[in-house]
Amino acid sequence: MATHITYRRVYEDTSPQDGTRVLVDRVWPRGMRKEDAHLDEWLRDVAPSTDLRHWYGHEPSRYDEFRRRYLAELRDAGHREAVGRLRELADQDRLTLLTATKDVDHSQAAVLAEWLHYDSRPRT
Repeated sequence: MATHITYRRVYEDTSPQDGTRVLVDRVWPRGMRKEDAHLDEWLRDVAPSTDLRHWYGHEPSRYDEFRRRYLAELRDAGHREAVGRLRELADQDRLTLLTATKDVDHSQAAVLAEWLHYDSRPRT
């Protein structure tokens, strides 16, 4: 797995430290032209379901429950292929997960980065 997984807003300037840049939102970021995003991939199927997104509403007080529900969604068949692809990309040296969310620390990108980091730990 990647030695460095990070997350940030897609609207921020690119950096040489980004490595592979993956958008993990289900919908395209408002006001962003595709050529300005400088993405390697857009994995919309790894994003939370529309129902979960609407329930959460980026309300920080719901983050813990959002995280729990989202991790459960990642195990379902609808996410399986996208999750596999994200794991493949995480095998590279660096991975940056991108989202349009203003509060990135309470976003699916944060959940995914933590999950990928945990998932990559050596098992004994």
